[in-house]
Amino acid sequence: MTDLTLGGTHRTLRDEVTAEIRRRIVSGELAQGERLIEDRLAALLGVSRNPVRESIRVLAAEGFVQVIPRIGATVARLSAEEAEELFDVRMAIEGLAARLAARKRTPQGAERLRRVLETAKEAVENGRLEQVADLNTSFHLAVGEVAGNSYLNLMMTPMLQRAQWVFSQTAAVRGPHSWTEHLSLCEAIAAGDEDEAQARAVAHVAAARRSFLTAIGRTTKHPND
Repeated sequence: MTDLTLGGTHRTLRDEVTAEIRRRIVSGELAQGERLIEDRLAALLGVSRNPVRESIRVLAAEGFVQVIPRIGATVARLSAEEAEELFDVRMAIEGLAARLAARKRTPQGAERLRRVLETAKEAVENGRLEQVADLNTSFHLAVGEVAGNSYLNLMMTPMLQRAQWVFSQTAAVRGPHSWTEHLSLCEAIAAGDEDEAQARAVAHVAAARRSFLTAIGRTTKHPND
């Protein structure tokens, strides 16, 4: 948890507060089902109640928060069914992103992916799990940017925010494997092999699905995973 109050940063408060509350939900600092008390959050973050209230609305629209009549806002519970739906969508979107990234690759884009991977490798080796989760998201966003499709990027950001919530629950197990899979995907993109890049992206999401379902004691219903 950061010691710096957000009220002293002089940035756009609603966006900053939203990002910080989302981070705490994703990391588990705010547990699933936990009530979100506006006064308490405002004091914790060093802001007034208004940006907290606005942020709760944003996070409710994103699915991170549930607002219950006469009870108030609570951190949403991520069900296995919702996670399965998310993995299905990720396979389609990230497979397409990888294919387009291989098609439109540039030396600069490939180098950017490699830089993210090098930082991720260091984070994995040093056990910095929250940073690993952030870098996992950064890598997938970078693939989307290399793909160069504005409509695709509009879909990827909210999808990957939810995916990071799932990833954070298995980061200790998935971190080393995820880095290796990302490296393999990066190589296919840099080589311009569209079919292989798409196949590796889909395989990567399938492996993440298996890891998550194993962590919650379920087995996949998808024989091709």
